[in-house]
Amino acid sequence: MNFHNSEPITLYRDCLAVLIPAGNEVTLPQGSIGYITQSLGGSFTVYIEGNLFLIAGGDADALGKDPVPPPTLPDNAQDEDVEKVVWEQLKTCFDPEIPINVVDLGLIYSCELSKIDDGQRRIDIEMTLTAPGCGMGPMLIHDVRSKLELIPTIEQAQVELVFDPPWNQGMMSDAARLQTGMM
Repeated sequence: MNFHNSEPITLYRDCLAVLIPAGNEVTLPQGSIGYITQSLGGSFTVYIEGNLFLIAGGDADALGKDPVPPPTLPDNAQDEDVEKVVWEQLKTCFDPEIPINVVDLGLIYSCELSKIDDGQRRIDIEMTLTAPGCGMGPMLIHDVRSKLELIPTIEQAQVELVFDPPWNQGMMSDAARLQTGMM
């Protein structure tokens, strides 16, 4: 791995992280030394002891960075307000190998909001991967679910991986195609 453009770090405290690509949660110990290889969407991809990990923006202080504040909703938020924040949060989810968010990549097939008990909401997401064999699936599902569950009133985010229809480059936004040179 080339660390020429990576930022060296030492963890200031124990920190929850997600192992890439497996999606398993682990605790990285204080004093761990590594590199920030990507910092997109308020999350950090770090390389420590031969592995890549995703660290949530709320734990940025463990890296010596300012924590990313959680999303907010206006008082008496309506479904439209929540849905707007849901899409904003989805745009903070990045494949660690591709610096384009899952929305602009065209990986989100459906997003349905429903009310459950006590004014809380549930969100059901159907998403895909750029290739059925992509090993990033578990990590991306974890990232999407955890970022959506940060939204006030979202009690549960259900993320289902689907492969019908198969993803293709035509599903990417114009901005994503321009960024990847496919336009």
